[in-house]
Amino acid sequence: MPSQVNCYICKLLMNMKYFASVILLLTTALMASAQTYEIGGMIGGANYIGDVGRTNYIYPNNVALGGIFKWNRSPRHSFRASFLFAKIDGDDAKSDNYRREQRGYSFENTIKELSIGLEYTFWEFDVHSQESISTPYLYTGLTAFGYSALYKNDINKINKFDDAINFAIPMVVGYKASVGHYAMVGFEVGARYTFTDNLDGSNPGKEKKDDASLKFGNVNSNDWYVFTGITVTFAFGRKPCYCNF
Repeated sequence: MPSQVNCYICKLLMNMKYFASVILLLTTALMASAQTYEIGGMIGGANYIGDVGRTNYIYPNNVALGGIFKWNRSPRHSFRASFLFAKIDGDDAKSDNYRREQRGYSFENTIKELSIGLEYTFWEFDVHSQESISTPYLYTGLTAFGYSALYKNDINKINKFDDAINFAIPMVVGYKASVGHYAMVGFEVGARYTFTDNLDGSNPGKEKKDDASLKFGNVNSNDWYVFTGITVTFAFGRKPCYCNF
């Protein structure tokens, strides 16, 4: 009986040793292929492009801010995720379009967006190079955003009637540079083409979509909004190996 127990203990120890070896090998492999990450934020301004107010494409008249996370998969591209928040508004009284000035509509809305996509640099940007580096970059992907669904009431005031979620395609161009060994500073302008024409209440949906009297402006063109601002991110993680992607 004691010999059987000893034999069982020996087998158990051998299995544990094998299991520990596998865990050690997997951990080493994961550490060897670990990538560099960046985390930080953006602060700047936002504006909307639609059927109410000014017709400027870039006019950051409201504060925008949020957080950014990047997974640097090579010196030329990164997977990027961000959450940004901003108020947008429009006022016909501030427009340089005579017809809008005479109409006199105005609105306010709030954008809360989550965006995931790919950032591509024009030149190699290795945050571990220990040198001062800079490059222009492009970013695109898919954005989901929450906002207020609006409508024009009987006295021509634009009000909220529901909460809504929709999607947009981000088209971002920027320029970034390293500051020290681990910090990056950038400036970017990013337009979002949305899949809705109702950021401003000009083309309400749901139960109000069949009421033509509520629609105004160009109902065949969707709304846009634009974020313009400064990004600051900090790198962390092991020095990456880019050879396997």
